Amino acid sequence: METAKITERGRLTRQRIIEATGEQILASGIGGTTLDTVRAATLTSKSQLFHYFPGGKAELVREVADWEGRQLLEAQEPEIHDLGSWESWERWRAMLVDYYIGRGRWACPIGSLATQASMTDPDLASSIAEGMRAWRGLLADGVRRMQRTGTVDGSADSERIATVILAAIQGGLVLSQPERSAWPLEAALDSALAPLHGVATTA
Repeated sequence: METAKITERGRLTRQRIIEATGEQILASGIGGTTLDTVRAATLTSKSQLFHYFPGGKAELVREVADWEGRQLLEAQEPEIHDLGSWESWERWRAMLVDYYIGRGRWACPIGSLATQASMTDPDLASSIAEGMRAWRGLLADGVRRMQRTGTVDGSADSERIATVILAAIQGGLVLSQPERSAWPLEAALDSALAPLHGVATTA
C-alpha cells in the first residue's frame, strides 16, 4: 500500500497495527498471531485491516519485519556507521544491550522472524536474510576502519568477525530470555568482541 496516499490519522493507525503485531509475534510467534488477535489488540475492524494491508497477514508480517529492521538499526545509531575505535565499539555494545534488555525485549524480533519465516515464507526469509547481511556488512565495515587506522591487524577476516558477533547476539539473547537478565547477552558480546581484540596491533 502506498503510504503517501494515507491521511496522517490513517498513517498513525497503520503504524499502531504494525507495532501491536510486532509485539504479538515476539510473544506468540507468527503462527500464534492471527488477524483476529491483531484486531482485538488494536480495536480495529476486519475492513480496516484489509484497507491498510490488502495482502492480509502475509503483508502485515512483512511490514513488521521491515519496521523491526529499521528500529534495530536506528537503536545502533550513530555508532553502527562508525565503529572505528574501541570507544565506538563499547558505545555500540551498550546501545545494543539497552535496545534489547533496557526496553524489555528479551528476544531479537529479527532473529525470531528469521527462524520462523524460513519454514513458512521464503520471500520473507529472503528479505530478512538481506537485512541481516546488511547488518553484518556494517559491522565488517567497522572492523575494516580499525584496520585502516592500524588498530587491528590488516589480515583479520572482517566478515568472519562480524558473523561471530551477530551469532553471539542471537545466542546471548536466547540465554538472557529465561534468566530475565542482561548478563548472558553482555557475556556473549564480550566473547564475540574478543576475536577483534585478539587481532589488535600494538600501534
